[in-house]
Amino acid sequence: MARHGMANRFTLSDALWEKIQPLLPVRVNTHRFGGGRPPADDRRCLEAIFFRLRTGCQWKALDATGLCPGSTAHDRFQQWVAAGVFQRFWQAGLVAYDELKGLDWAWLSMDGAMSKAPLGGGKTGRNPTDRGKRGVKRSLLAEAAGVPVAVAIEGANRHDMKLARATLEALAANKPWPRADAPQGLCLDKGYDFDEARELLAEFGFTAPIRRRGEEARDLTQAPGAKARRWVVERDHRWLNRFRGVLIRWCKKPENYLAMLHFACGLIAYQQSGLFG
Repeated sequence: MARHGMANRFTLSDALWEKIQPLLPVRVNTHRFGGGRPPADDRRCLEAIFFRLRTGCQWKALDATGLCPGSTAHDRFQQWVAAGVFQRFWQAGLVAYDELKGLDWAWLSMDGAMSKAPLGGGKTGRNPTDRGKRGVKRSLLAEAAGVPVAVAIEGANRHDMKLARATLEALAANKPWPRADAPQGLCLDKGYDFDEARELLAEFGFTAPIRRRGEEARDLTQAPGAKARRWVVERDHRWLNRFRGVLIRWCKKPENYLAMLHFACGLIAYQQSGLFG
């Protein structure tokens, strides 16, 4: 039976498969006689990877799902990470959103969020909010409507401001350069209230100032019910936390965790474009 849209949160739909399939690398038979065991079906492997992203289960637990052996899914995932499949999927989702609704570069917002990383690995650090246990920080950049356009990761003990440059340089979409008639603002909270961050904004052509410590609290007191522009990026972090495969980082390799984030951001972009219902 054909599966359309994204009605089942844990099942790969036909519409989603059609978007990812063209991005998968063509498998080359390296057997010297052209034989060997037939490779596992790409869609079955992607079904298993998608299931793990949604549920956060261990790779070995995939053996009990009937989707694909966990070792096979993990091997294929590693191959696709190296080929940049998940990053290109996110980029394709942003292109689709831009064509259908248009990416709004008038205002952007950036914020960081910390997640647990019990197994440690590269780009993890002592989480100051979790008794010094290992953790990871993801820095997310969203356009005005809240579609994620960039993400970077570092150790949980890394200050948000120190990830700002890496995040801006990790844009997954082509951002136009600001013009006099089309300025661009970057909404940041008081955690970025440093001269270094202001110099960075000027370097990238942003015009909006960073909120001074205590300034936003005074404004919200004077205008009850008002929301800071960066609420969209805070909502994106909540959306990402619904993908249990990135809510807690079980990947020791930072590139694997980043690929899962790219996969989730691509799903959000396609969902917001309306292509999946």
